[in-house]
Amino acid sequence: MTQSNQTTISTVQKITPFLWFNGNIEEAIQFYSSIFKNTKVLNTRQMVENGKIFTATIEIEGQQLMMLDGGPLFKFTEAFSLFVNCATQQEVDELWEKLSSGGEKSRCGWLKDKFGLSWQIIPTELGTYLSDSDPVKANRVMNAMLQMSKIETAKLIQAYEG
Repeated sequence: MTQSNQTTISTVQKITPFLWFNGNIEEAIQFYSSIFKNTKVLNTRQMVENGKIFTATIEIEGQQLMMLDGGPLFKFTEAFSLFVNCATQQEVDELWEKLSSGGEKSRCGWLKDKFGLSWQIIPTELGTYLSDSDPVKANRVMNAMLQMSKIETAKLIQAYEG
């Protein structure tokens, strides 16, 4: 049995990612809330037997995420990631370090957090440069990005400008 701590959700998001955790949903909520300033816990349901959170809906930077403390049956894979558009290199640097703490840094702006959830920490400029009408410039940026772990805007600009 569960009990609910419900707040009114003003708008219903048509499609909402649903994330499966393994005994650490409360830790995940605290972790994400400590990293992203605009995080709200919209609702939680707790197990009556032990008071632990069983399900939650949170909102991070306007994106709702549903969470389930479902146990060890399923794990996160790179087949699903959360893509974060970063306005500045400082934001990229900060999120890269905080989200990868206890997790794993990868290539091309990808990382796994300590829960195994994959994130893409990407400066907004990358999309702009990759979609440039000049395929030579876009290709140089793509090749530069493929050499990076954390995406560095200065190196993207250098590649873009040739």
